[in-house]
Amino acid sequence: MQKDMIKFITVDELLPLRNALLREGKLTNDECRFPTDSLQGAFHLGYYLAYELVCIASFHPQSYRDFAGVGYQLRGMATVEKYRGRGIGNQVLNFGIVYLKGQKANYLWCNARKKALPFYLNMGFEVISEEFEVPVIGPHYVLYVKIQ
Repeated sequence: MQKDMIKFITVDELLPLRNALLREGKLTNDECRFPTDSLQGAFHLGYYLAYELVCIASFHPQSYRDFAGVGYQLRGMATVEKYRGRGIGNQVLNFGIVYLKGQKANYLWCNARKKALPFYLNMGFEVISEEFEVPVIGPHYVLYVKIQ
């Protein structure tokens, strides 16, 4: 195995990081499962840096409103704080988009935290909603990027 790499991972592999980074470690790992994690067509990516999982992202088939074509939703994307700003999340998201292109997906969308907005805008996403509040977590926007 290479030292640094992006790979397809299982939900069980990403749950500890999802809990620590997105739920502040306040839940059990099992409580951090999304109902969409096991949908047919769903996949999960992880970035390993020197054998440590440092970035995660989950993708599942999900249309957004009446948007035409095949849509996927990105959920649970997070990078360990000390590794942010190194382009790791960018690589993981690009890997996912290239894979989705091969799966004939037309677009990807997500509910993004307000503080993550610059990351997604730099990745070519567009804001397609007003700001809205996710209870306990904070302000979010719906973002969208065309794949093909």
